[in-house]
This record gives sequence, C-alpha cells and structure tokens, in this order.
Amino acid sequence: MADVTDQPRFRYNARLANEIELRWQDHWEAAGTFATPNPVGPLAAGFGQVAGRPKFMIMDMFPYPSGSGLHVGHPLGYIATDVYARYLRMTGHNVLHPFGYDAFGLPAEQYAIDTGQHPKATTERNIAAMQRQLRRLGLGHDLRREFATTDPAYYKWTQWIFLQIFNSWFDPDAGRARPVAELVAEFESGSRAPVSEANPGERPWAELGDTGRRKVVDSYRLAYISEELVNWCPGLGTALANEEITVHGRSDIGNYPVYRRPLRQWMLRITAYAERLIRDLDHLDWPESIKTMQRNWIGPSDGASIDFRVAVPAGAVIRAFTTRPDTLPGATYLVLAPEHPMVDELTAAVWPEGTPAGWRYPEAGTRAPQAAVRAYRDRTARVSDRQRSEDTHEKTGVFTGSHVINPMTGEPIPVFIADYVLLAYGSGAIMAVPAHDQRDLEFAQRFGLPVRAVLQPPAEWFTARGLPPGSPASTWPESFAGEGSYLDLGVPGLDCASLGKQAGIAAAIGWLQSAGSGQHQRSYRLRDWLFSRQRYWGEPFPIVYDEHGLPVALPEESLPVTLPEMADFRPQPQAAESDDPVPPLARATEWAEPVLDLGDGPKQYRRELNTMPQWAGSCWYYLRYLDPANSEQLVDPAVERYWMAPPDAAPGDGGVDLYVGGVEHAVLHLLYARFWHKVLYDLGYLSTREPFRRLVNQGYILAEAYLDARGMYVPAAEVVTAPAGPPRYQGQPVTSRAGKMGKSLKNAISPDDIHAAYGADTLRLYEMAMGPLDADRPWRTNDIIGVHRFLQRLWRTIIDEDSGALRVHDQPPDDQTTRLLHRTVKVVRKDLQHLRFNTAIARLMELNSHAAKLAASAGGPPRGLAEPLVLMVAPFAPHIAEELWSTMGHAASLAYEPFPQFDESLAAEQMVTLPVQIDGKTRFRIEVPACAGKEEIAEATASHPEYARHTGDATVSRLIIVPGRIVNVVTQP
Repeated sequence: MADVTDQPRFRYNARLANEIELRWQDHWEAAGTFATPNPVGPLAAGFGQVAGRPKFMIMDMFPYPSGSGLHVGHPLGYIATDVYARYLRMTGHNVLHPFGYDAFGLPAEQYAIDTGQHPKATTERNIAAMQRQLRRLGLGHDLRREFATTDPAYYKWTQWIFLQIFNSWFDPDAGRARPVAELVAEFESGSRAPVSEANPGERPWAELGDTGRRKVVDSYRLAYISEELVNWCPGLGTALANEEITVHGRSDIGNYPVYRRPLRQWMLRITAYAERLIRDLDHLDWPESIKTMQRNWIGPSDGASIDFRVAVPAGAVIRAFTTRPDTLPGATYLVLAPEHPMVDELTAAVWPEGTPAGWRYPEAGTRAPQAAVRAYRDRTARVSDRQRSEDTHEKTGVFTGSHVINPMTGEPIPVFIADYVLLAYGSGAIMAVPAHDQRDLEFAQRFGLPVRAVLQPPAEWFTARGLPPGSPASTWPESFAGEGSYLDLGVPGLDCASLGKQAGIAAAIGWLQSAGSGQHQRSYRLRDWLFSRQRYWGEPFPIVYDEHGLPVALPEESLPVTLPEMADFRPQPQAAESDDPVPPLARATEWAEPVLDLGDGPKQYRRELNTMPQWAGSCWYYLRYLDPANSEQLVDPAVERYWMAPPDAAPGDGGVDLYVGGVEHAVLHLLYARFWHKVLYDLGYLSTREPFRRLVNQGYILAEAYLDARGMYVPAAEVVTAPAGPPRYQGQPVTSRAGKMGKSLKNAISPDDIHAAYGADTLRLYEMAMGPLDADRPWRTNDIIGVHRFLQRLWRTIIDEDSGALRVHDQPPDDQTTRLLHRTVKVVRKDLQHLRFNTAIARLMELNSHAAKLAASAGGPPRGLAEPLVLMVAPFAPHIAEELWSTMGHAASLAYEPFPQFDESLAAEQMVTLPVQIDGKTRFRIEVPACAGKEEIAEATASHPEYARHTGDATVSRLIIVPGRIVNVVTQP
C-alpha cells in the first residue's frame, strides 16, 4: 500500500479506518448500544421501549478459546450473524445476539499440561485474547450476557441440570421423562412392579430392603452408572470419545495408543429419546443434509430379535438382532462381538473333536479354547471400532467351541467371536448369512463355512458374474443383497415363495413369535451417552457415594461443587492397559472424602472423582444467555417463553430463531443439546420441544497449504511463490494443496494483520462478499483490495479527502437515480432476509458506483441517495457507516435507524424475454428482469413448466446463459 504520508489527510486508508473503528467500538460499549432488555428480571430495564417489537434470537455455535487465537476463517459465521442482527434491529426487531466461551475440556487441559501452567490461567488468557479480537471486528454482542462454561456461576446450573436428569426416569407409556419420586410412588402403591436387572428374583417392592430398592430405582434413572466398554488411553489417563480417536486407533491429542476395556462410567439414557429425536426433526428448519446425518447417527432399524438356544449346555440362550429374519434358514454360523458378556460362558474347555486348525486362532499358537479366545480378545482391544467397521478390514475370528440351534432349521451352527461385529450394534450378536451379506461371506470363505442361499438372484445377476443361472451359493464370487425370489426354505409353517421382501420379513417374524423363538424389535445405532472423563478440567459431578457404594445426589443448595485447587492436575498415566485409572481428583483427598450432613447426621462420603465431558457445558448455554444474572433459577419462565416461544406458535413449537455454525457439529453437539432440552421440557422447565428452530451451516474458508518432501506441512506465510517454477520454503520446492484454513495445516492468517493493513470493515465486507454463506470459499489476500476500494469510493463520494468536509447536497435525486435506489433497496432487503450477503454487496457496489459518478459531476451526491446508501452498508461495514451518518448531521447511532424502504412502483425492473433452446431448438421463452444474473435466469428456466417436459429423463450436461440474449440447454440421454 502507498505511504500514508503522501495521501490526503482525510483519505480512507488503514490509519483512518482503525481510528474510526476503535472510536465507534468504544462508543458502542460505553453506550450499551447492543444491550437487549428482557421482559422481566435484572435485565428488564428499557423493555417498555421495545415491548411491541417482534423478538429475534440469533446465535453462533459456542467457540472454544484456543491458545493460538482466531484466524480469518473463524469469524465467517460471527460476521454473518452480526450482519443479520444489525439488519434486524434496523427493521424494528428486538434482537438478542449473545456470545460466550466453551472453555472446559481435554484440549485446554492438555495445553496447560504441555506448557506447565494451570488450565484456569491459560483459559482466562485465551478468552481475553479472543475477546480483544472479537471486539476489534465490531461485533454487536450484548456483553452483559457473556460467560464461560468454566465460571462457577455457570456450571452451578450445569450440575443442576445433571441432578434433574439423575432424578428422572423415562416412562415408555407416557413417552416422556418423569420425576423419580413418581416412580417410587408407583412402586409403593403396587401400580407398577419393580421389574429390573437389579431385581432378578422379581421380588415385590415391600420385600426389598432399602439398598435393594435404591438399586432398582437407580436402574431406571436417566443418569446411571454402568460398566461399559470405553476407549481407554493409558497415555492420557482417560477414556476418549470415538471422535477423539484417529483412524489409526490412537489418541487425537498426543498420538497415544487406545484400547477397548470396561470401566465403571456415568451414562445418560439418550436412547430413550431416540424416536422423539428422529420424529421432531421433521418440524425443524434445518438443512436436509444435517437432518439426514442425525437420523443416520440414531440409526433406527426394524427387524427381529431371535433367540438361539445353546446346544451344550442346554438352557442358555443367545439373542441376536437382524433386519432380515426371512434369511434365517441361510444362517450357517453365529458371531459374537469379542466383548459380548456371554463369551466366557460359551468358551469350551477343550476343542470339540474335528475342530479345524484355522478355527483355533493359529496366531495364538497351539492353545486351548480359553487361551485362544483370550488372545483374540486382547488383540481386538487394540483396534478401534472405526477400524473394525471398515469394509476393507481383514476378517478374523476364533471359534468358541460352542454351537447354537438355528430355530428354523433345527441344526446346530458354530459360534465364533469376530471383530467385525460390534457390541454397540443390536445385541452384539449376529446370525451370519454368507449368501446374502458380503462381510459374512468373506468370513465364511476364510473359515470354510457353508454358504446357503435363501433368495434366488435373477438370471442376469449370474450372467454378469460369469455363472450359469441357478449356480449354488458356494460358487458365488460375492453375496447377493438384492430382492430375489424366495427358494424353498424347508421350514414347516413358513412359505415365502410368492411373497415380496417386506411380506417375507413379516411372515418370518410371525413364525418366530408363534414358535416362541423371537419377536419384532426396533433397534438403534445410537448408544447411551458415556458421560465420564478421568480428567481434572471439567465440571465436577454433584454426586457422592455412601457406605454401600451407591450414588447420592447432593442437595441443590450445595451447588456449585467447585473444583479443588491443585498444583498437580495431570492424569496419572498407566503403565499397562489393564491398570485401573486414577483420576487427578483422587489426589485432592480432603475434597474427595468430605464429611457431610445430608439429612441423617454427619457422615463421611466419597465424591465422584470423574468430571463431566466438554459437551456438558455446551448442551444448554443458549438458555443461560436468556437470563444470565438469575442466581435463583435456570431461567425465569417468562424470559424463556418470550425468547424461545413465538406468540403465535403452537404449544411446544419454537426455539432459537437462528443458529449458525459449522457442519462439524452436525451430530453430537446438536443431538446432545436436543436430548437435554427435551428432558427439561418434559419436566416443565421449558416451553419448547426443541432448542434450535432454524439452523444454518456456514462454509469454510480455504487457503493454500504447502507440504515439503517429507509430506509435512510448512508455514504458508514463509513460502515464496514465483510466476514460474514451484513454490519454495527455505529454498526447497514444496507442493501446494488447498485446504481448510487452520493451525494444523499451518496456513492460518490472523485477522489482526488484515485490520492493520485495511481495517475491520474491509475484512467484514470481504468475508461476506466471497460467496454464499453456506459455501466454502478460497481466501485470496490480494482480492481484499477490491472491497477496500469500494469503501474508499463510498467515503470520498461523501467526504472531501483533503478537507474532511461533507460533500452531500440537499437537491433531490433525479428519476434515474431514484429508480436505481429503490430497485437496490428492494433487492438488498430480500437478499439480507435470505442471508444472501454476497449478492446484496454486489448491488450496493453498483449503487455506490452510480453515486460516485453523480458526485464527480455535481460536486457531491444528493442526501436522498447518500443516506439510504450508508444505511444499507451499515450492517456490513458498521464503523464507516456510523462515521458517515454522524458526519451527515445525525447525533444518534444508526444501529436502530429504520432500514430504507422501497416503493414498488419505483422499484419495478424492466423485463426482457429470452428464448430457451434445448439441444438447438427453441422450446419456450422466459421473462426475467433486464439486470438478472445467470443464477436468477437459470432458476427461471428450470422452474418453467415446459422445461421438465422437454428435458424428460435426460441429463443436462451444459447450461449456457448469455444474459439479455439467450439460454441454451444441452442434454445427453
């Protein structure tokens, strides 16, 4: 950029932009410009002035305050929500736009350990740095509502919500959560029997002792303790979620090995809400792709649970789930997940006579069944579920030495354990039908197991594989998973020969139910939420254990349970994968073993030493934004109803009006938040069924990244590029690769650098002009100058660069200008309403160019053009807009100034008729505005009723649009 000393004193450059921006940011903060009143409570001041306005709550997904600060990719969504919030304020809405920090969790703790600092200190420092960067962007947040999940005043209510979950159970008859006290009342009255795994003898409630009753009740709770298989990382000393493990089965942080092992953990019964979590997606204004991802994660499957009787010893039963019970006659073996609880019971003492050597897990050497099974299970514990689920994963297994009876054929079939079966799916046991499942076929071919067809493929299936029609299944090169015709199953009472697939499945389920060998079942991929972490930096559980080892909820008045101050908070790494974990909190002995009076006199208790996962604080933060100063309630009901439930909505409808964030949170964060919200709704604390009514996912900002000869990323800022030859780093050639901007690819660009070179308004405008909000877009620093020049032109159209004097005159705009202005207002309003920020900016640039021409010829623009132009620019570039608005004689901020309106008669655009040719022949004509772009013309073409008739089933290979002249559609059959 040019030396600022050679420029006019009042030219809009980086120096002036920064002066203006810092001054207006100070003004907004001092004046509380973006402080939004509540209808009641501590933040109610000023509500009378906005009570008649429509409300709108807009939010960004909770950010994690990283030690490396923001790069220019982070604020994309933050700027977008700010633009929209500013527009809504100017259109008469009472807008709530809050912000906070998701600061607990493993990344923060690991960073503190790596740098030798306390996580509280590093977290507070990271938040302060992020606050500075966000303020510098000019974001209009209500700062009174800001918090971090690590604030005790905040996590008091995280713990309170956990207690509500702990003190609730899910009533399947009512389809909702109810207080545990009501369950106990039903047990006591005899209206409900105490059916539970904790009461295997099915003893009446009156015959159960106090401890027995507590165990029964605990088994019903939505928050319960269970010994579960977890991803145990001895190197980190904690269990990890699947998302924290690499595809190579190692920890994402530290690259430590991860093993599968059972641990006693807190679980949340999210599976009870599976159907509601699926059903209620239909009522949400979310991208269909996100809804599909949620449905797939929940993974409903309809089928049957089938009981396989163990041949020896008689009496034991293995229950397996399948979606295709009609193929049961083709089941030639049974497979259990290595972690299945019945494996030990089924493992024989000696190999049955004739057991093939390949079935005995030869990798373990010549061993008895128990040793071979144990060796295989140890091997499997070192493989992640993700690796085990891959189609390319080699099929391995070991025979248990036991057989079960196929209920339909009556024949004994062998029972294997194999790592391609996961305990998390169905019951952790599958009936293997190798003729009709590819993984089963690969396993059967390796172990020499029979392949028996139930469905006959069509003749063309055989022909395509070089087989004569009707070839036996043992010769098939792959399994047949299509809808063939049923063969003679040879099962008395079951004839599927004339049935289709669904009817065949229904007939098979009916047969199983009649035979007492199975029943219809709906299964889910979703598992209950593992809610424990063996770390320090997380929310403590509001739970203690008594002398019986049973959990006791702390009273609400004792919250928050704060973390103890610890100098050494590192987890204790384990030397072996089998060693029991020692959470860091165990070393705080006085804290861990308190003496408390919980109603029956002072007694010593033992605290829960695990902490909650990072997801906990982000499950409900949107609710705390509503009423952050309320120390007596989670949220005042009147405040919650005002912001979450629209006045004209049906009971239960509503939620945050607009939630913007990355697609990477499409499943778990949204699913967990929906689950917690539904529990609180069932218990009467909330008025809406769902937390987020509308969801928009912003795209990523992409940037060039560079790899050296080792395949390692090098700092992109230090790479030298030239017109000819490869880019170089420290003199050595490197390979360029586009990727998501971020620390891992070493291609991050700090917004601080852009502010210093151009100002925050330029950065805001550039990020919004780069493309549609939901699309990925490449970052090109050299392109920023284009939007900076737009702001410079706007400035010098209104302000004299030499004197700083106002150039605006009070003569009315001419007819051409008036019509262009009204057309621009109409388009910009529509684009802003639909979050099409890039196209709105394009129209503002056109109007700005026109204003500059007028100013050049008349010595300045008319006020009737300059003021609405500035107001339309304000949501995108608020600092320069405020400065220009003030200079034009307005004392108050334009933040709540009415957004320009348009006159439809003046905004009407000239229309043109375009011929549409399909494969060279004119088929119809469309009428579009003369200024219509290619996207609008393409939309008008595709929506024309003649389009579908003339394209039919053909594929459109090219769409050639010459605006103002012709549309040419090229198809291929």
